[in-house]
Amino acid sequence: MPLIDSHTHGSFCWIELGASGQDAAKRFYGDLFGWHSTDLPLEGESVYTLFHILNRNVAGCYQLDPKQHLGVPPHWMVYIQAESADASAERAVSLGAKLIVDPFDVFDLGRMAALQDPCGAYFCLWQPLAHRGIAISGVPGAPCWFELLTPNPERAREFYTQLFAWDIHPGHEGNYLHINAGGRESGGILPLSAAAEDTPCHWAPYFLVDDCDATATRAREMGAQWCMEPTTLPGVGRLATVKDPQGAVFSFIQPAASAENAAKSERG
Repeated sequence: MPLIDSHTHGSFCWIELGASGQDAAKRFYGDLFGWHSTDLPLEGESVYTLFHILNRNVAGCYQLDPKQHLGVPPHWMVYIQAESADASAERAVSLGAKLIVDPFDVFDLGRMAALQDPCGAYFCLWQPLAHRGIAISGVPGAPCWFELLTPNPERAREFYTQLFAWDIHPGHEGNYLHINAGGRESGGILPLSAAAEDTPCHWAPYFLVDDCDATATRAREMGAQWCMEPTTLPGVGRLATVKDPQGAVFSFIQPAASAENAAKSERG
């Protein structure tokens, strides 16, 4: 159960849910992953929700404002740490990205910017102050993998390598690229053609679970839709992708060792 007190430049450091119903999202993810939540007051009557496991932060959630967000659907956003949000945003634009939100201070928590990479995927930069991001790993419900679905993996590889000095290399899964970010294997790049044809280019989080099938079943019982039913990838594990009741897509994985042990138990 590694506790995380800080992240390095180029590391995946935070994930955030934009929800059409913040309270409903707290109930859904609290039930599914055992997350507890704390609400931090913002301007007016709005709040920012911190999800946590064992009192360690794992994700955030905010209420989408139809007037402010102009029809943006519920979604998960991936944050990548930067030594300087301003410098990394400027560098990203020079490499072909589009600046969506200029760098700005988030109270005393940190400084952020929102961008769209050259292939169309949105992501955020985070320069931490008081808020250091994901604070625990290796436990059920914690983020464990970050995957980019893109129509042009080579262009994405070039962009992120130049921006963050990531080591992006082929894995053992054919056309799947692995991302070593901040000194650890923590993500991958999947050609969009290998996913559903109507899937937009995007970053997606994976969460660690003990039992992929049970989690998928429970998610559907609570109103989620299966995008990819529980599937075993040899040597990787058993994984599934679902769309939560509000439409945000995410995945979860039961690593190979625990999936194999579960199969042996079922066989007796």
